[in-house]
Amino acid sequence: MKKVFKSIIAFKLGLCARAVVRRYRPRIVMVTGSVGKTSTKDAVAAVLATRFFVRKSEKSFNSEFGVPFTILGVENPWSNPFAWFRIVRSALALLLLPNHYPNMLVLEVGADQPGDLARILRLVTPDMVVVTRLPEIPVHVEAYASPEEVREEEFSPAYALAAGAPLVISADDSYACEYATRTSAQSISYGTPRSARVAIKDIDFYDIEGRVAGMKAVVCIDGEEKNIVVRGSVGKTQLLPGVAAVAAAIAFTISFSEALEALGEYEPPPGRGRLLEGKNGSTIIDDSYNSSPAAVEEALETLKKFPYAKRRIAILGDMLELGRYSVIEHERIATQVNAAADVIVAVGIRARAFISAAKDAEVLLFDNSRAAAAAIPDLVREGDVILVKGSQSIRMERVVESLLANPADVVKLVRQEKKWKQKV
Repeated sequence: MKKVFKSIIAFKLGLCARAVVRRYRPRIVMVTGSVGKTSTKDAVAAVLATRFFVRKSEKSFNSEFGVPFTILGVENPWSNPFAWFRIVRSALALLLLPNHYPNMLVLEVGADQPGDLARILRLVTPDMVVVTRLPEIPVHVEAYASPEEVREEEFSPAYALAAGAPLVISADDSYACEYATRTSAQSISYGTPRSARVAIKDIDFYDIEGRVAGMKAVVCIDGEEKNIVVRGSVGKTQLLPGVAAVAAAIAFTISFSEALEALGEYEPPPGRGRLLEGKNGSTIIDDSYNSSPAAVEEALETLKKFPYAKRRIAILGDMLELGRYSVIEHERIATQVNAAADVIVAVGIRARAFISAAKDAEVLLFDNSRAAAAAIPDLVREGDVILVKGSQSIRMERVVESLLANPADVVKLVRQEKKWKQKV
């Protein structure tokens, strides 16, 4: 019964959203892929805002509910009936009264179940699509017959583009490049290959007075080179959203310099490689938003290369929604965990596989994030660099909170809303 009620609400919400789009006719940019959508959406919106009145998806609102919420310009009402009433009122006001509505919507779209993106595409058709990564074993694969089906669905917004419309793709992703050849869109590639339309090179840590403060690199377009810096987060993956945004700028004739200037204020969202001050003079890499094999591999590479570290600690929770690939993926990554960390902390039943290749590393096991949060702070030393990562349901932000040098920094973490806090 609950599922039927939810479907009815989603249908009616979708009708309102579609009517609003038809009335105001904003340009639509869709950001899709299995990794890095929210960061890319934020970066793209920052650049396009130099020319357009932009509204972007809040946080990671990318579902059949989240996309209409963005179109209507409302917050998630959760289960509050009065908040739902306000949504109805807002929708009617948009449809019946004059409004200064955005002329550009930057929408993050994602799929948890087969058909999710098809339902979103019935509401709105993209004018440009940005595809991040389509990994070998994507998150949510347990709901699909194969990884290929996940990749096809994540890429499906590109098939809805008109001939010649811009399609921004990762040149580092072989699947995105292959699928792009099936469309009649105009592909604009970005990434580390020199052949990319917007290429990135000389990737390194950005430091200030011997302390890591972010990432830096050189971006190249048609032989012209400029520096890019992302402050407050670490990892190659924190630079790529900005590069994707520069590629998106090309489609709207926004200059290279103008795009990079707009990115000067860009900051990756919470829980995406964010640098935080930890207890006892430690440094936290807060990557607690979510987890998947591709994302864990990138995070471990960052931890391994992180300079000025006395000890490297990997606190890793379960990777969920992998279905039949779960055991093999956790075991496969174990070797990389051992190579990157001096101390390995596994949180959850599945994460115990991360220690299977441990040799010289110290190993700690916890059943859940609450237990880990209670014990780990006492083990932290000056100069430690601590990576914290796990799937959303494991709630690894609790571990990050326990490690903060300044409790007030809790506002910088993911899932701090009252509704999340009330969940077990």
